[in-house]
Formats: sequence, structure tokens, C-alpha cells
Amino acid sequence: MNEKTYDPISGSTILNGIAGHKTIVMAANTRIATVAHGIFQAAKDTDSVVFMELARSECDLKGGYTGMTPADFSEKMRKAARDIQFDMWALHADHITIKKGDTAEIDGTKRLIDAQINAGFTSFAIDASHLFNFEGKNVREELLENIRVTTDLAHHIKNRMHGRDFGLEVEVGEIGRKDSDGLILTRPAEAVEFIKALNENDVFPNVLAIANGSTHGHTYDANGNVVAQLSIDIPQTQAIAKALRDNHLKVGIAQHGITGTPRELINLHFPKGDIIKGNVGTFWQDVVFEVLKVYEPALYKNIQDWTLEKYRPLNPGKKDHQIFDGNCKFAIKEFYKEIYAVEEETNRAIRARAYAESLVFFRAFGAYGSASFVRNPNRQKTP
Repeated sequence: MNEKTYDPISGSTILNGIAGHKTIVMAANTRIATVAHGIFQAAKDTDSVVFMELARSECDLKGGYTGMTPADFSEKMRKAARDIQFDMWALHADHITIKKGDTAEIDGTKRLIDAQINAGFTSFAIDASHLFNFEGKNVREELLENIRVTTDLAHHIKNRMHGRDFGLEVEVGEIGRKDSDGLILTRPAEAVEFIKALNENDVFPNVLAIANGSTHGHTYDANGNVVAQLSIDIPQTQAIAKALRDNHLKVGIAQHGITGTPRELINLHFPKGDIIKGNVGTFWQDVVFEVLKVYEPALYKNIQDWTLEKYRPLNPGKKDHQIFDGNCKFAIKEFYKEIYAVEEETNRAIRARAYAESLVFFRAFGAYGSASFVRNPNRQKTP
């Protein structure tokens, strides 16, 4: 598959290829592209498939907060894949988020999708989960706007792809949304009704993102210290996966917000095969900044000072390390030239750290050998 060019393949090809196996595909949000070489090398060495992705907030027509447009991101990921000579990967548009659903926002979203398609993206995640009708009299009414917008954008992608295969992720239940009782979780009935409605509209996603207790980025205790994320509700996730199967709906679960989840827990307790895609984002940004602390201390201090000066007034009562953790991602665009102009020794350290961490993620996800499932789809399924 694309052995000469090492171009990305369809996300659908990958997700369909691992179906029936107890494996999770890692989707890496490479906000600083330097980590891509290490991730690809680990994927190659372990024969693991991988998604490389950025969300709308990270990478849009103006560069998002990473400083990369869809074309920039595609170019950097393709170069890394060519350098490593790795071909079992998809280029994924993570969280194409819609918050209002009005005509102007939908039109702007379609322009972004067109740019992603022109840049060679092979997989797309439509996130209209914010469009929830709290006054709805039943589940279908609650989800009606999400269904409408997701359908419209999915058809737009299909039409613009002109017959080319692509991966499709959709979302029901806003990740990290809380009420007075804590995190609000997606109900099995919501997942079933949502996918049924999309199927009725000739939209057949490969994977469904749900709200199951995870949050994006780091998790903090009452004192502002980073703690392990232990809030993912595995029984609820399994109940949703079972409800989808019982209703003959062929869609896997996407687990978002894995940065703070201990990998030994992923290895032992994640229901692989129910969860088929796992997003790891902030973690890779942290890898780069940890290396910069030692190899480029002046640059790191400039990034730290800029972040604290800009965001301390907006975060009263929070400790500096929490303010930095939560907002240093916005410094990536501000220091774009400096980050990509560091010494080669620094880049080697970043790539080596990314390589080692990827090995652990791929093992925890049960992904070793998963590329062979995609290359040989008739290979025996995991019992």
C-alpha cells in the first residue's frame, strides 16, 4: 500500500482492518511535529497502525494554536513518514467542532474540510456534540441538531472525496461537560439513537466518540497538582458498545483524553475491541517541553514567561504550574520559528523520547502487529 510514496491510507481501511481484534489504534495529536519521526519509527518497529491528527482548534485555515494549516500539517507528517519509510498510517482531522450550528459556522466548517481534503487528509471527526437540545421530549429530539449537522458535513465530505475511501468519526455526548453532580456521561440509548439516525441518513461512521468520564489535557487535584486520570467509566463504555452491537450497529468507540490515564490501567482494563481508537494529545506536547527544559533552557524560559504573563491574569487563584500546563499550547504558534529551529541534538532527543513513549503506548493498546491485520484482512480474528 503506497510503498513508494508512504502517503496516508484511509482511516476506514485501518479501522475496518483491526475489527474483531483486541487492539486500539493510537491517534497522536502532534502539536509539535518533531515527535512524528519517533512515533512513526516505533510504529514501524512494532508493526502498529497509527493515526496522526490535529483538531480544528489546533490546525485551521489560519494555523490554529499550533501555527500549522491543514497543508502545513500534512506536509510535515508526510515528510516524517517518508523519512521513516512507514505506510500504515492515516491523516485524521480531529474534532471538526461545531458549537452553534448556524449557516455561517457550517459554511466556514465546509471551507475547512475542503482545505483538509485538498491537503490529503484521509479521515475526519465531526464533533457536533455541543448541539444538544435540553428541552427535547425524547432522545431523538435531544440529538436532532447533532444529527442534522453531522449528516450535512458527512455528505459534504463524501461528495468532495469523489469516490475515495475515508474514515469517519462522529461524537455524541460532549467530552468533559459537567453538571452539579459531576461529569455527564453518554447513555447507551443516546449512542444507539444517534447512530441509527445517521445510518437512516446514509451516514455510516467507523467510530463513535462518547463522553465516558475522560477530560482533555491534564487532571488536577484541589491544590492544582497534576494527578492521574482515573475517571473513565469502563462499565459505561462497555454498556454502550454492547448496546450498539445488540442493535447491529457496526461502529467502534473512540476514547478521547488519554494523556493522564496510567498506561498500566489501559493495558489491563481498557476493553480493546470495544474501544478501537485512542486519542493521545497533550502528552506529546509535554514530551517536547520536557526536552526543551534541558536542551534549550533559554527557549523554554521564554515560552514559560510568555505563557504566564499572558494567562496569569485570566486564571486568578491558580498556581503558576497549573496556568502553564493549561495554556502553554498557545505558545506553540507564538514560538513556532524558534521551536522548529532548535539544534539537531535537541531534535534527536525529542524523537528518541517520542519513540520510547510510543513503544509503551502501542503495547498498552495491544497494537503490536496491528498493521498486519490491515495488510492481511483475512487473518484470524482474536477470540
